[in-house]
Amino acid sequence: MHWGGGTPNLLPPAEFSMIVGDLHRLFRILPDAEHAIELDPRHVTREGARHLAGLGVNRASLGVQDLDPAVQAQIGRIQPLEVVEAAVSALRSARIDGINLDLMYGLPGQTETSIRRTAMMASGLAPARMSLFGYAHVPWFKANQRLIDESALPGATQRRQLAAIARTTIDAFGYDAIGIDHFARPDDSLALAARDGRLRRNFQGYTTDRAMTLIGLGLSSIGRTPAGYVQNATDMSAWESAITAGRPAIVKGLRLTADDRLRAAVIEQILCSFKADLAGLRAAHGVDVDYFDQSLARLAPLADFGSVEVSRDRVAITHSPHELARVVASAFDAYLGTGAGGGSGRAPGIARHSVAT
Repeated sequence: MHWGGGTPNLLPPAEFSMIVGDLHRLFRILPDAEHAIELDPRHVTREGARHLAGLGVNRASLGVQDLDPAVQAQIGRIQPLEVVEAAVSALRSARIDGINLDLMYGLPGQTETSIRRTAMMASGLAPARMSLFGYAHVPWFKANQRLIDESALPGATQRRQLAAIARTTIDAFGYDAIGIDHFARPDDSLALAARDGRLRRNFQGYTTDRAMTLIGLGLSSIGRTPAGYVQNATDMSAWESAITAGRPAIVKGLRLTADDRLRAAVIEQILCSFKADLAGLRAAHGVDVDYFDQSLARLAPLADFGSVEVSRDRVAITHSPHELARVVASAFDAYLGTGAGGGSGRAPGIARHSVAT
């Protein structure tokens, strides 16, 4: 069970308890289930953490982003290290030990010195997991980003340098790199899954869960079944009207084809382990040996440069895998550039907003 999007801990405790109670009545939730929530560290209290723990929450992700005061001022999110430390302490006192910290690179005003210091301070809090995402500047999509000074954003080369410094710093604290943007303690379940070849990735990120069904609840939420994707209304009035009338709030969907499933499997392997067993996947899905020839042709420049090993049976990234994984995976995405979701695991109708660098 995962509470995400926005700041779920702003829900009044009574309402949160009521929703959790309804979920337990409607679903059989096992005692050892992973129950995670995304939290704004500025709104985490000891009392609130105890309340979450009492409802079964055992994993929490804190949106840290950056710990430099100057950067925080530019993005309008003031939360000193002391605030994050207090949130971590409150969660641990409530025995919510599965803590993840989200960091970002590419923010306005970030420097090599500041991001190294942020990565050191975050790692020093000893979370079970950390993530490092690239900031995507999309003011036409997120109105609050219109307040950010675009001239203060780092360029592509500097973004790569910032990401590399953060990764190196986190690595020095003993974390295992997981896929393209996650880190975990060596004894964490995500790190164990990565070492054992059990790591999975869905449209929400990396996971150890092998379930084929994800039920999205609430405004704009996305769900997946073995048949395809569905998305709820993104407009509050439309969503509320449907729920009040006792109808599903689903407004769009996408049925997966056999090609979608095969390409999603290839892309998942690339993003989880930086290689793909094309021969094995072709055999499992019953397609011809030349099925991926067009996709492989797109990788020829990277192969010539020595960054990727390419054959009809196997693709493996040999140089800068964290930077190139999305590029290599995109070669197998039949929907790229069409504005539709599909084989890459993106949700229906969710187009790319910003190219990652």
